[in-house]
Amino acid sequence: MSLHTMALWAQMTPRLQYLPTQTLNELYPDSFPLDVRHYLASWIEEQRWETFDVDNMEQEPQARRLLDQMVHLLQEVAQLNPNVVERVKLQHISRNLSVFQPQPMQLVRTVRDILRKERHLLAQAGMHPNFPPFQQIPQGPPAINGTQQPAREDGKTDVDNLVLKVLEIQNCRQTLHQLQEDLNWEKQEMETIQGQNELDPQHSDQVARQTRIQQLEYNYSVCAKKRVQLLHEALCALEQCQSCLILRIKSWRWEQHRATIGVHFDDNLGPLQTWCEQLLGVNGNLRQELMLVKRDHGGAEFHTLQESLAHLLQTLIQSSLVVDKQPPQVIKTQSKFSTTVRYLLGEKMAPGKPVLLKAQIITEAQARNLGQQGVVPNENVGELINSTAILEHNTSSKSTCATFRNMSIRKIKRADRKGSESVTEEKFALLFTTEITITGCETPYSIQAISLPVVVIVHGSQEINAMATIIWDCAFSEPNRIPFIVPERVPWKQMCEALSSKFMSEVQTQRCLDRYNLHFLAQKIFDQPDISEDFSNMPVSWAQFNKEVLPGRNFTFWQWFEGVMDLTKKCLRDYWSDGLIFGFIGKQHLHVILQNKPSGTFLLRFSDSEIGGITIAYVGPTDNGGRKIQNIQPFTKKDLDSAGLGDRIRDINCITHVYPDLPKNEVFKKFFTVPSPPNPDGYLPFKLTTVVNPGDQGSSTASIPTETPMDMYGQPMSNVYGSNMNQGMFSPLPQSTPPYMPEQIPVQGPLYQSPMPQAPSSEEIDMEALEGILSSICQKD
Repeated sequence: MSLHTMALWAQMTPRLQYLPTQTLNELYPDSFPLDVRHYLASWIEEQRWETFDVDNMEQEPQARRLLDQMVHLLQEVAQLNPNVVERVKLQHISRNLSVFQPQPMQLVRTVRDILRKERHLLAQAGMHPNFPPFQQIPQGPPAINGTQQPAREDGKTDVDNLVLKVLEIQNCRQTLHQLQEDLNWEKQEMETIQGQNELDPQHSDQVARQTRIQQLEYNYSVCAKKRVQLLHEALCALEQCQSCLILRIKSWRWEQHRATIGVHFDDNLGPLQTWCEQLLGVNGNLRQELMLVKRDHGGAEFHTLQESLAHLLQTLIQSSLVVDKQPPQVIKTQSKFSTTVRYLLGEKMAPGKPVLLKAQIITEAQARNLGQQGVVPNENVGELINSTAILEHNTSSKSTCATFRNMSIRKIKRADRKGSESVTEEKFALLFTTEITITGCETPYSIQAISLPVVVIVHGSQEINAMATIIWDCAFSEPNRIPFIVPERVPWKQMCEALSSKFMSEVQTQRCLDRYNLHFLAQKIFDQPDISEDFSNMPVSWAQFNKEVLPGRNFTFWQWFEGVMDLTKKCLRDYWSDGLIFGFIGKQHLHVILQNKPSGTFLLRFSDSEIGGITIAYVGPTDNGGRKIQNIQPFTKKDLDSAGLGDRIRDINCITHVYPDLPKNEVFKKFFTVPSPPNPDGYLPFKLTTVVNPGDQGSSTASIPTETPMDMYGQPMSNVYGSNMNQGMFSPLPQSTPPYMPEQIPVQGPLYQSPMPQAPSSEEIDMEALEGILSSICQKD
């Protein structure tokens, strides 16, 4: 036996005395007591428990061989033990290991989890030499938005322990059955002996038989009590495990909601489906065992247990319907869209009758009244086309889904609006309902699921404002809110997280908005361009986000920010990801960055005055031999579709080096268009060339001062932005960092695409459509 194999148990043994009794009981359950771990330590640690795929039934023969070896070794240890008490105890334990015979994979899970927990305890002991009181093993990933995420692996372990508990109950029932048969036999034999020895009631055979009967009756009484106790324990364990499952399903829905702004979301429902199916199986086994207990012992005490199991069953069945693929959260009337609803207990549905799922659109007020299961709103607020689908099972993916492929909203009924509330601020949802029967259950159950909030529009020009409503809802709503309440104001630091996350997911980039971009955005939304104060806790309102136009502009903050995202996603993704775009900075701060740079130095920044524009700011000469900063007219998506930004930078002769001092032809070479070969039909190719007249004074800022001015943080500008810029990403030097701003918003996750704009229908001629068209014309200025 190697040092490595003994290391784990050798280190655990001296620390066991410091562990609380409850911790020891949790670490070494009744199904696998501490004695097994002690006497078989070497053999246990030599086995490759971690290589098992516990969900792969093809490995069950291997697990069964390990179980047989374990029982055999334990019996050998018992035979060799000189202590008669220990010998009997080990023999009893070896017999009890038969609880794993029906499902040997449970043994693998149990031993694997014990070894994992031991390593965790030793890791804690390594950090704390004095081995303080046991700290609970972490139960889940870190909190998100203040909401603790439930554990996934631990939930599985809880189910495994619950299954073992049911196996104990079944084993107890079988033991009782065997004891009853033995008791019946012994009583029959006793009657025969009594008839033969009527004159000698103290006959040795008769006395021995009577002693065995008394022992069997005692054993039967003890086992019967243990059976009832195990039932109560299993019911409590089921309640706790199911509460964890439902919490995890809610957490999955919350993560799905947050994915709209780019927060990481694992959409795999497979583990949750397995969890649901296991709990359904446990519930069915416990109901069966409870019926058998009532048959054997009677008594009204079991009625409460039956009611509790029935309530748990109903809750599980009704909580297992989820919207797997959400509908677009901005839906245009008369346009097709799709959505998918999945039932996590689909494989357990009673065969025969198809299950039809119905969808209807409901208002925010109706969504608040869905507290009681099965209550479906009577008032129809919208007309849905293709609003039914059948739950169908896919054997390859083992999923049961209803897919609404060609759904459409024909009409929508608006609620009375308050004050300046717009139609793009009104939230609806899709409600999915059906009636389902589970195999083994006599009565059908009414179940329902609700989608994330959606905004219904009638014209494409309303989409940007509608998406603002959705972004605010996804970013700032609470996990367990009343539908669909959101705060009117949030701290700016919370807005920073949402903007950076949404920007990264929309543009599909790993480069986030840095502290300088976010500081400029704060100055813009609060209309404080010269303030360097701490914005992080300053409240920003919904009105500032997308109701009030920015000073001197005819668009809101969100409309401008969305235009930047759209331009970057469609035309500038590689430029941004490579760090070639400085990002967000106002004209008034350009001299801070370019003050000491020679003529021809330039940088790329998003236009401050135009929606969806990128502009070039550069240092140019003045007539008197000085220098000044020029701003070239912003390029829009339409401009860049005709000639890419790389080609335009190549064509402009008055810019030579990208900030800080890199030759433009080296930096942007990969973006240059290769000249077209001669046309085979004899035509000469042509190209568009960008020409800038540096003499145009309309786009210049004030001349660069010769004295060193103070920057917006009260420091000499010469100390603020240095020349040693990171060539992979524009960012000012650290000493200019506002101390309260984070280096970056570390939000990464799956890439999310917002719904593509729908072309307006020629049939839309109602007032909302006219409002949308007029709004679009006004925005184009």
